[in-house]
Amino acid sequence: MTDDGQGRGTPAAAPTLHDVAREAGVSIATASRALNGSARNVRAENVSRVRAAAAKLNYEPHLSAQAIARGSTRTAALVVSDIADPYFSSIAAGVTLAADAAGLIVTVAVADRSPARELEIVRTLRGQRPRAVIVAGTRIAGAATREALIEELEAYRTAGGRVVLVSQHDLPFPTVTVDNAGGAHRLARALTGAGYRRFAVLRAPDRVRTSHDRCAGFAAGLAEAGVALDQGDVFETEFTRAGGYDAARRLARRGLRGVELVFAVNDVMAIGAMTALRDEGLVPGRDIAIAGFDDIAPALDVAPALTSVSVPLEEAGLTAMRLALSGDPGPAVTIVPATVVLRDSTPPR
Repeated sequence: MTDDGQGRGTPAAAPTLHDVAREAGVSIATASRALNGSARNVRAENVSRVRAAAAKLNYEPHLSAQAIARGSTRTAALVVSDIADPYFSSIAAGVTLAADAAGLIVTVAVADRSPARELEIVRTLRGQRPRAVIVAGTRIAGAATREALIEELEAYRTAGGRVVLVSQHDLPFPTVTVDNAGGAHRLARALTGAGYRRFAVLRAPDRVRTSHDRCAGFAAGLAEAGVALDQGDVFETEFTRAGGYDAARRLARRGLRGVELVFAVNDVMAIGAMTALRDEGLVPGRDIAIAGFDDIAPALDVAPALTSVSVPLEEAGLTAMRLALSGDPGPAVTIVPATVVLRDSTPPR
């Protein structure tokens, strides 16, 4: 208690996991593992320091710990970047299927591709005490919220919850990740093998890790085939259908200048690009080829059918939820394969 000079006391703020980590001189992740039963992954001297720090500060995990650990909550939470994007709705389908099998109800929250909103959602979810939290969405390089998000998820895990990401392995939690670079590399080799030599790329800003990895893999595949990607043919835009439309319209109005094929780093961008090209008087698959990535269901419905890189997104969601509910820490990274599917939007030259 603290005294205000008039005999009235106010309670001191309860110590947090961050306080314990600072007192022990270790990371928040190490403090969490030392206190949540995963001490086998922490050096013995660090375990002793963390436990001593917790005792000194009178630290106790959140009161929700026992409820979560006993499994008395019957919900799981899924945080996605954009529920309107079939990429995330497919992941959600897999998460829901695995949760249903375990008798859990899934609540879905949408971060709208905002790291700040993602952090706000995770903070709110901690108070709702779901059994597991799945965070699905590309990591944003340099995001100011990264350390705060790690602290929130570590505190939730210390309280007995389970955390799994469907993303790049950028945070210290089990992660189901798509082989973005490898899939794009194989796509580039398949397209050069079909006779293409001049490419344009529609991509998101470099800080968007999914876009970065796919662009890097695609460029590496072209280089391996002896084809250089002209940076003047790389168009930065939003990671959405509207972004793909805008970038393809810019390309068409500039003039193709020998570009034979447009690679958009996801299918919704590619589908938007196809619409823009038609609006500019070009016929996709005839006047210019186009390819995407993810192989979402609408890729088969557009005309011509879209060449893409197939990712078992529903299986990724299933895997993430099963890992979260298994009680076993499992591997740090589970890689989801990506397979090239050539269709009519990229006819052989």
